[in-house]
This record gives sequence, C-alpha cells and structure tokens, in this order.
Amino acid sequence: MRCRIATTLMTKFIIFTDLHMVPDGTTIIGIDPYRRLANGIAHVNRYHADADRVIFAGDLTHHADRASYERLKDLLSELVPPAAVMLGNHDRREVFLEVFREAARDENGFVQQVIDFPDCRAVLLDTLFAPPYDYPMSHAGHLCDRRLAWLDRQLGSAGDRPVLIFMHHPPHASGFAGIDMIRLINEEQFYGLVKRHGNVRHIFAGHVHRTISGSSRGIPFSIFKSPVHQQPMPFDIADASLSVDEPAAYGIAVVTPDGVLVHTEDYEIAKRDAAVA
Repeated sequence: MRCRIATTLMTKFIIFTDLHMVPDGTTIIGIDPYRRLANGIAHVNRYHADADRVIFAGDLTHHADRASYERLKDLLSELVPPAAVMLGNHDRREVFLEVFREAARDENGFVQQVIDFPDCRAVLLDTLFAPPYDYPMSHAGHLCDRRLAWLDRQLGSAGDRPVLIFMHHPPHASGFAGIDMIRLINEEQFYGLVKRHGNVRHIFAGHVHRTISGSSRGIPFSIFKSPVHQQPMPFDIADASLSVDEPAAYGIAVVTPDGVLVHTEDYEIAKRDAAVA
C-alpha cells in the first residue's frame, strides 16, 4: 500500500548578518570579508537556491565607504535567490542609498520594508541610530517615533499572517557586557508595541557576531554569527570591538504551520557526506 504525504508550502529564509565588507586588498584581523561572503553565497546557490529570500541584516560594510558598498553589490549579483538588504551601525544610510538606489525604503526614507508570503509577513527594520554619526552613540540601535509608527501599522495590517521581525540590533540583552551597551536603546517601547499586537512569532537579529537563541518577554529570538569574525565568549568584558577568527556562518529559518525552525550553517567547515560507521 502506497501512502501519499501531503506537502505544505513553507517559506525559507537565509540570513547573513555583519558582512563588514572592506575595500579590495583590505582584511579584518587577517580575514578577507569578500572571500568569506563569496564562499557563503556560493554555498547558498548550491544548497538553498530555493530560498524565498536571502536577508542581509546590516553591517554591510566595515567603514561605510562607497567602494565597499560597490564591491558588495557586485557580489550580491551572483546570488540565485532574491535578496533583501538591511542596515546596521557600521553603515551610513546616504552612502548605501547612493549605491543601492533600488533598495526598499519607507515613506520617511528609512531602509525598511514589509514582504508578504503565503504563510507569514516579514518586517525588516532600520535600527541605525544616525545621522548624525556620533560614535559611540550611533553604534547603538534606535527606533524613532516615525519608525515605531511604521512598525505599528505593519503589525496592525498583517491580518492572519504571523509576523517575523528582522533587525540588526537585538532588542534585549545578549549577555555580552560590551555589546549590551550598544543594543537597541528603546527596547521597552519596542516590546510594548510588539506585545500589544500579539502576532510576532519570532525576532531575528545580528550585531553580536555570535549564535544565540532564547526568548524575551515571551517571544522567541535568534541571533546569528557573522560570515567574517566572531565575538569571543567571555561575557563580562566591556569592549564591543573584540574579534576572533572562528568559522563563518549564516542562518536558515523555515516557517512551519505551527512555528519556525531555525538552524545555523557553518558553511566553510560543513560536511555534506555522512560517515558510515
């Protein structure tokens, strides 16, 4: 007797964050961000060409220079699935938009958008706390009143779709003292809004350069590693600029009828062929 297995359409996201692209010939702690990301894009094209969206969740460049944005744009042209690009604290909105002229933005010019799929609504936020670019303050994340009002409308109009929020800065503590000083600074406003609507199924973030998962205010979250350098594990160091050379990674999120599955792929060391005992 043959059994038929019903298949359900499930939206798949690939998430890269903290790309830190640099000009040609430049490295970060001896690592070439271009080569690492190129390897990641080739890996996605080979194994996840069916992804519904590849989201690049901020810190697209290291110094927010035009040459780095142009390098990144050329590299993203090699990607098979469609891409969506966000900003982080290492970016400059106006320089980014000079190169990525077609990038989605809201009515106020913030680089944020809504993408609807049959089984979910993806909301991509612009948490860049600038201009002015006053460091270190602008390394923290912020959602101004206009961006919060925009988010309020997107959550309110989602209908029956569960919502996935993508943002560069985590809206809560990560456990790393240095990074937590530059997380989203108005997290209470953010969570108050999100909890009022009650339709956010998962929050995705970057910024920390470390794989972290858990929940905050009852909402599950996932934070992903970088394809370049990672955050070392000591929790109590009040320095947000520490970096170590650990395997590059991207995230995989799949929407299911009753939730979200989240994986991390350390793509440069991943083994696809199973060993037989």
